[in-house]
Amino acid sequence: MSKKVFQSMDGNQAAAHCAYAFTEVAGIYPITPSSPMAEYAEEWASKGKKNLFGMPVKIVEMQSEAGAAGSVHGSLQTGALTTTFTASQGLLLKIPNMYKIAGELLPGVIHVSARSLAAQALSIFGDHQDVMACRQTGFAMLATSSVQEVMDLAGVAHLAAIKTSVPFMHFFDGFRTSHEIQKVEVMDYEVFDKLLDRDAVRNFRERALTFEHPVTRGSAQNDDVYFQTREAQNKFYNEVPAVVADYMAKISEVTGRNYAPFVYYGAEDATDVIVAMGSVTETIKQVVDYLNAKGRKVGCLTVHLYRPFAKEYLFNVMPKTVKRVAVLDRTKEPGSLGEPLYLDVKAAYYGVKGAPSIIGGRYGLSSKDTTPAQMIAVFDHLKKNGFDGFTVGIEDDVTHLSIPVGKEIKLLEGTSELVFYGLGSDGTVGANKNTIKIIGDNTDLYAQAYFAYDSKKSGGVTRSHLRFGPKPITAPYLVSHADFVSCSLEAYVEKYDMLSCLKDGGTFLLNTVRNAKELEEHLPNSFKKQLAEKHAKFYIIDAVHLARQIGLGGRTNTILQSAFFKLNELIMPYETAQELMKKYAAKTYAKKGEAIVQLNYQAIEKGAEGLVEVKVKSAWKKLPVEEKVVDENRPQFVKTIADPVNAIKGYDLPISAFNGYEDGTMPNGTSAYEKRGSANFVPMWNPENCIQCNQCSFVCPHAVVRPFLVNAEEAKNAPEGVQYLAPTGKGFEGLQYTLQISTLDCTGCEVCVNTCPGKKGEKALKMVPISDALEAGQAVNAKYFFDNVTYKENLVDKMANPKNSQFAQPLFEFSGACGGCGETPYVKLVTQLFGDHMVVANATGCSSIYGGSFPATPYTTNKEGRGPAWANSLFEDNAEFGFGMLNASNALRDQIATHMEEALEECQDCGDRVHELFKLWLENREDYKVTREVANELVPLLKDKDCPHAKAIYELRDHLVKRSQWIFGGDGWAYDIGYGGLDHVIANQEDVNILVLDTEVYSNTGGQSSKSSPTASIAKFTAAGKHGKKKDLAAIAMSYGHVYVAYVAHGASQAQLLKAMREAESYHGPSIVIAYSPCINHGLKRGMGKAQEQAKLAVECGYWTLLRYDPRLIAEGKNPLQVDSKTPDWDRYDEYLMSETRYAQLKNINPTEADALLAKNKAEAMRRYTSYQRYLEMDFSK
Repeated sequence: MSKKVFQSMDGNQAAAHCAYAFTEVAGIYPITPSSPMAEYAEEWASKGKKNLFGMPVKIVEMQSEAGAAGSVHGSLQTGALTTTFTASQGLLLKIPNMYKIAGELLPGVIHVSARSLAAQALSIFGDHQDVMACRQTGFAMLATSSVQEVMDLAGVAHLAAIKTSVPFMHFFDGFRTSHEIQKVEVMDYEVFDKLLDRDAVRNFRERALTFEHPVTRGSAQNDDVYFQTREAQNKFYNEVPAVVADYMAKISEVTGRNYAPFVYYGAEDATDVIVAMGSVTETIKQVVDYLNAKGRKVGCLTVHLYRPFAKEYLFNVMPKTVKRVAVLDRTKEPGSLGEPLYLDVKAAYYGVKGAPSIIGGRYGLSSKDTTPAQMIAVFDHLKKNGFDGFTVGIEDDVTHLSIPVGKEIKLLEGTSELVFYGLGSDGTVGANKNTIKIIGDNTDLYAQAYFAYDSKKSGGVTRSHLRFGPKPITAPYLVSHADFVSCSLEAYVEKYDMLSCLKDGGTFLLNTVRNAKELEEHLPNSFKKQLAEKHAKFYIIDAVHLARQIGLGGRTNTILQSAFFKLNELIMPYETAQELMKKYAAKTYAKKGEAIVQLNYQAIEKGAEGLVEVKVKSAWKKLPVEEKVVDENRPQFVKTIADPVNAIKGYDLPISAFNGYEDGTMPNGTSAYEKRGSANFVPMWNPENCIQCNQCSFVCPHAVVRPFLVNAEEAKNAPEGVQYLAPTGKGFEGLQYTLQISTLDCTGCEVCVNTCPGKKGEKALKMVPISDALEAGQAVNAKYFFDNVTYKENLVDKMANPKNSQFAQPLFEFSGACGGCGETPYVKLVTQLFGDHMVVANATGCSSIYGGSFPATPYTTNKEGRGPAWANSLFEDNAEFGFGMLNASNALRDQIATHMEEALEECQDCGDRVHELFKLWLENREDYKVTREVANELVPLLKDKDCPHAKAIYELRDHLVKRSQWIFGGDGWAYDIGYGGLDHVIANQEDVNILVLDTEVYSNTGGQSSKSSPTASIAKFTAAGKHGKKKDLAAIAMSYGHVYVAYVAHGASQAQLLKAMREAESYHGPSIVIAYSPCINHGLKRGMGKAQEQAKLAVECGYWTLLRYDPRLIAEGKNPLQVDSKTPDWDRYDEYLMSETRYAQLKNINPTEADALLAKNKAEAMRRYTSYQRYLEMDFSK
């Protein structure tokens, strides 16, 4: 074997490394947290990396997980060794094919970053719910516990599958292992090559479907033989444990690490043993050493081969002295006698003489941190013969199944531990990934990194947990005794308890625009007190202004990374670190161009220059702590759930906090209480330059910029200093105009400033430091106007023009979307136009994450308490989900109609006015305005009626008003996984509205290519540029003839967008609005603050065409298609392509094909435009 090679990588990369060796074809589809495995494979294949058969892997991206499973099945039947990667709902979609693959004895392998399933809510984080839902499929199941184990054992899944003809599912904990970075020993492909059974490969190929030796498979069997043929496969499964054990033994010889189907660690004469699988076993082993050193006799039994469950291997390693066993499951099966692993161990010992007592427990669902203290609690529970079916790591004060957990302890000696607090998308996580690789790959130290963040990703708080030490680090839990804590955003000081994990004598680094004196006056007493009590060293740096001076905008990550190395020279000399940082920066940012690389070089050089030490005064220990003032007017949900979760205290909430919310329901409008204050710079209004166009409000992605028409009473009660203008327009007598900005909800994207036309070249908005805006009272003003001033949309026709639309209250506000998001302005506008009577079915994706990330709900209500009702089902079924909502509403409204009709014939007690309203409703049931007026008058009249029809209608009163049914989703849903359902829904002539937020890429899972991605675009899964075409979803929809269709782009024409939304909703049939949505994955060279200008350029150059197809015009003898954009300026097409890195970098990445692919992109756009022009020439007058 070659010399040992060590490399820092995460579990996904380790799995991909092993899988690539054995894979000839990979059928893939993106899903968090497994997508990187497929991305690595695709990247390596695009660079020509060879597998064990001397070829690059054939990568095939499919339209869905079910499609990927089908392609894997077909590929295996044809004789190619085939692999896929998946998790969660994606794995569930593969289950039907898994039965087939296993039943046909095909040696496929699925690598799974095990993840929670969507139940009461979606969770992207890790546990074993998904893999446990597959244990009956016939796939063998192999579990690994750490990044090193993934590297060592992932290949065993392939080797054993090939040798036994039984397919394998190899799984490891999502996020905790998949995204944890460790310095690991890399498995050499020579080892795999020696272990591969080439005869078995040959036999597999000989069984392939081929016309040279034709056979028939997949037949239909009857009751006479099906049973027997299922049992006929037993012999194949009987061989699996021995084969796996043999391969594991050979891997153990190579690595020096002990592997077997079941591995025991601990006292030889242990009386108490925990049985588990996955990353928790690493924690348990630490605790075993700790307790045994104190005289306890305990052990840990790690399960690697879960299916087939070979109890003889379990008994071989379990100490004969064991008296008590606790089996831990990272899953929940409601209603069962116990969870799967527990039941298997219990069954294994059934009837065994002298069997130990066995109890089961649940832990760590959705990546909930599982610590040494929790495992000590489990051993203590065992020792006292504790009850069965317990939980650990939560407080169950409802069903009382949780066990008490003691104080956290530090078990790692000689290891440096660090925590970095950052803002999602500010680069902190990326910088720390580089840091871990710099140290891990260039020193003798072992390294570990884990990144904790919520599902918002962008704009949420991130916590990077890093460890370095002389020995391998096996600590799959968060840092609780940090030597160093860094914070990239000053606002966090008052929001989060960042010092609780800092050890005595540790160092704290804060990024702040204030100097030391200003900061001392500004910092809360509680914060200063903690610094003093912990004898901390305190440093500050103004990376905000440094980054802007360099030209990096808001990207402070590289400066802070450089500052970290300066403050931690015990890990690595600063000069060495600088050189390595530059090397990794060049690698990280090369795709964004040499200019970006050079800017990061400057940031690396500046990092140490700005460091200032702040003296921590001993007198701070005696400072009085501020009393927390609780606003009793905050909703109960916000006070008891949202506030703790937003303060990163949700881990401590007891189960009773969720009484009444068991089904995952959240009240609307909770995002308004977050007030994150995450922007360093925010807009400020200068009324002297304002023309009252309201464009700033129209384009604001987060609804923080709003115009108000203010009456005298409202102005009288407003805070002092508010600036007003005399409103332009008719009917505004006695009112004043003002523009208000919610400073603490702003992300600082600058879209409003860049869009503002201003007067005579002077803009009415300019960016100022957030501290200036707060001192000017902007946040106080906004709170008053947003909460107390009425929206005067009744004075204008909000449907008439973009300006008027912005006087309507946005019922979608302050979401967790990225700064400058190209999607949310569309969503906001829809709620302004139809929000008080709309229901939304939302596909999983960006729009569902920023639309409903617990506990924040950006969908809110108006003063009458009405607003959008919103729900997310899954990714693949959203169109059907929304269609089901509409069908249910129609069915219930049919009941209302029937009762009204019968009441008109039979009932004499309801009264003439009620009968008149019944008739009015029946005649206008599809008219929102009329049904709203009828409902407002009718409901009070029906409340006390004795008539059975009146009572029935009163019970159904929420369905009296005509609803506006919407279906939201991105292009990954509409063009790919959900296209079949979308096609079925628009094929029916029901009144449903579909909004497709087209980013031309799978934005939420990290930027993978979709069928909306155009030719030549660089994305994950098309790293060398896409060769295929973009699907013309509008043309497909138009082919039905009865579907309203629109292509829109907010930055190109606000008026056309408004008209399309108005027409789509008013059309009594299916409508689909496809919205051009700039995204951070596009790599806009001018930044997301220029998203609106980018949309405008896309239309002007012909990349995107504005059009509306209205079937109602056919009845008038008119052409239903109207192209709203001007004849494209094709000479600007290359300007558009080169303004985005997804196209501009193609010449660097794929120079041989770049010109041809880019030319094909333009040719496709020209072809599409020409096809629309031909349609315009059609005559519909006959």
